[in-house]
Amino acid sequence: MDYTVLEKCALFQGVPAKDLRAYLEETPHHIQCYDKEEIIFHLMDPAARVGIILEGRVEAQKSFPNGSQVNVSVRTPGELIGPAAVFSKCRYYPCDIVALEPTTLMMLRKEDLLSLMQKDVRILQNFTAEIASAACMLQQRLELLSYSGIAQKAAFWLLMQIRQTGTAAVNIPGSVSRWAMIMNVSRPSLHREIRKLEEEGIVRYEGKSIEVLDQDGLQAVLSG
Repeated sequence: MDYTVLEKCALFQGVPAKDLRAYLEETPHHIQCYDKEEIIFHLMDPAARVGIILEGRVEAQKSFPNGSQVNVSVRTPGELIGPAAVFSKCRYYPCDIVALEPTTLMMLRKEDLLSLMQKDVRILQNFTAEIASAACMLQQRLELLSYSGIAQKAAFWLLMQIRQTGTAAVNIPGSVSRWAMIMNVSRPSLHREIRKLEEEGIVRYEGKSIEVLDQDGLQAVLSG
């Protein structure tokens, strides 16, 4: 295994490859591959493992009895899946976790991840930061879904991205279709609202990115 790749994972930031190699040689784990659209964790399955994405992308999906579906979040290489469920009191996965493309994961049981944290306080600190970030992301997600208007949802999402990245150039997550799924709106409706914002001089829409030209204008859309 190329341990320099794992150094880039959020859980192991700041841990040199030589130290990480030694820790993992003493810690049970396994590498598992999934095909596109394969379910990694099923809703309400007992939460026994935490995954670290080495390659590919996964999505947390929540389905409801009426047939609707909320796409909770997309995770990319270096990110964790399942940590909150594994360390919660309920110990069940709250969503389906689905591979959006061929995906490779490192899987760790709860006790083995705890062992890693005990070996190096940097891993414990990184894990705590990941859990806290996930909680903040969920709060933002709930606020996003609280807006009824598509323009408001788009404005909120763009403003959040600007605050997180510090740049006015925002990359669309994969495609407009994928972005629309994240916000639970239709692609044509989202595309139409983004074009309206562009006509008003608030954004510039360029293929796979959106440049925000007027943050105050976006805030006005959000407040309206």
